[in-house]
Amino acid sequence: MVVPPLLRAVIMGPPGSGKGTVSARIIKHFGVKHLSSGDLLRDNMQRKTEVGILAKSYIDQGRLIPDDIMTQLMLSELKGLDRYNWLLDGFPRTVAQAEALDKECQIDTVIDLDVPFETIKCRLTARWIHPASGRVYNLEFSPPKVQGIDDITGEPLVQRDDDKPETVTKRLQAYDAQTKPVLEYYREKGLLKSFSGTETNKIWPHIYAFLQTKLPDVSQKDATTPR
Repeated sequence: MVVPPLLRAVIMGPPGSGKGTVSARIIKHFGVKHLSSGDLLRDNMQRKTEVGILAKSYIDQGRLIPDDIMTQLMLSELKGLDRYNWLLDGFPRTVAQAEALDKECQIDTVIDLDVPFETIKCRLTARWIHPASGRVYNLEFSPPKVQGIDDITGEPLVQRDDDKPETVTKRLQAYDAQTKPVLEYYREKGLLKSFSGTETNKIWPHIYAFLQTKLPDVSQKDATTPR
């Protein structure tokens, strides 16, 4: 019996592009290990590891965490996953990180969620929360019964700073500036697979079909109707 080679994949997409939803579905259907740089950073900062303390000092100053720190953090974590299929999320973010990753392992495919910035802006700026309970409303999909008011308590809703239009625009511009060279890097290597669209549920079947050419569906549900 021929054992298929292990999948080494990266998922990329701007904040609000549906990356979390798509990653969760990939894990469910294909049983890959998901390694998120954000989750790993938060975990290290919580546990106050050496890298965590160092990373927090940069974040507190509003500075980007240097490439070598992020690379060291991710590569040491990947050493424990060498017998698994895996999906990297949030790394590499720069060409230097991508080059460092290449020295350690051969990436097979890079899934790029190509969602128009206007769609993302509408999606993120439509989000309002009730601070006390954490209830989230979306003006497009699940609006409150009365605009600006929590359904249950009648208290006012607020918009997180991250979801304000000017902040969203800045975040998207920063992502574009930082990530375009990485997408180009992988495109030149013939590894970039872009999936365009405005709705995660419409993009997902195409990603599912693509991954089925590389891995079997391990979920128990009917494989013909991926959810």
